[in-house]
Amino acid sequence: MRDADVVIVGAGAAGLSLAHRLCEPAAGGREPRVLLVDAPVGPLTPRERTWCYWEAPDGAFDSALTASWERLRVHGPDGTATEGRPVPLRYKMLRSRDFEALVGARLAGRSAVVRTGATVESVRDVAGGAEVRGRDGAGRPVAFRARWAFDSRPGARLPPARTTLQQHFRGWFVRTRRPSFDPTTADLMDFRTPQPAHGLSFGYVLPLSEHTALVEYTEFSRRILATAAYERALREYAARVLRLDAFRVTAVEQGAIPMTDGRFPRRTGRSVFRIGTAGGATRASTGYTFAAVQRQSARIAAALLAGRPPLPPPAHTAWHRAMDAVLLRALDSGRVDGAEFFTGLFRTVPMERLLRFLDGRSRLWEDLSIGLRTPVLPMLRTAVELPLLPRRATVR
Repeated sequence: MRDADVVIVGAGAAGLSLAHRLCEPAAGGREPRVLLVDAPVGPLTPRERTWCYWEAPDGAFDSALTASWERLRVHGPDGTATEGRPVPLRYKMLRSRDFEALVGARLAGRSAVVRTGATVESVRDVAGGAEVRGRDGAGRPVAFRARWAFDSRPGARLPPARTTLQQHFRGWFVRTRRPSFDPTTADLMDFRTPQPAHGLSFGYVLPLSEHTALVEYTEFSRRILATAAYERALREYAARVLRLDAFRVTAVEQGAIPMTDGRFPRRTGRSVFRIGTAGGATRASTGYTFAAVQRQSARIAAALLAGRPPLPPPAHTAWHRAMDAVLLRALDSGRVDGAEFFTGLFRTVPMERLLRFLDGRSRLWEDLSIGLRTPVLPMLRTAVELPLLPRRATVR
């Protein structure tokens, strides 16, 4: 006997987004019974996270936003600033706790949704659907059955890839004594940071007021750093580049996002699917995930509500994944200077078009015009080399 029509493993961005989509009114159809399984409060509970994305105003989660900006800025290694307004897009900042509270409140009013806590150990096909096995908060074994299962847990290994980098970062939420930030403008990339031997580094500043901001140090490189190294980089960036006077750190966040040209499986059984980062939603060249999760969730829900098999669609086209593979290899090999590469794009491409490109929503002619503004010969050499390179698995 099935416990639900759909079981979703994990109540992060991907799991909650899919549950939210499935609870939207179906045109003449029956609302599916959804079981949302999240880890019990404890060591597996994820730390609070910040998700950023760009879209037009009046989005589904605007009421939960921490802030949004209509002006964006990029600083080159020489300090030259490029600013723009990517109308109609706005850059939006959403904290995970606020997203979870908003979606949780919406789900609480739906009788077809049941939430439960369990540490999931396996998700597999069984006769007539899928089965999720694990242990509840008291350590007792539990099992749930559904017609379809969607698993958002990251795997122990990344898929075999020719290039695997990490987007790794540490950020401070700071409060300054004197006015130090322009709350109308977000700094997406500030390359006035020491550059690593492979990949790139940059500062990232999201001002919340004249006195408060999220200040991050980020690298795209092969290996994550020790916490002390991030702290040194942040202190130097705050003092030398931002010239912050007296300030205190009110909160900290740290993380790492895989940037890989590996192929993430979207289906692992007849009735078992992967979603979110585990299903390939992260854009390999930028690390952005949230907007792609929303598109993926919407299409899964549309298929389910229409009675079609709900295979998650590719979050990014084959063409964009191929372009990402070339860029990752060019960065890792050192053929392309990452700081100059991204600075050049923001200087020469209209910002709204570039953001749509970075989000995987640009058209072919736009992609080609942007490609001509990159170091063409090193990129072509890399594109020719890629098919000859072996794919290797990477442990997280």
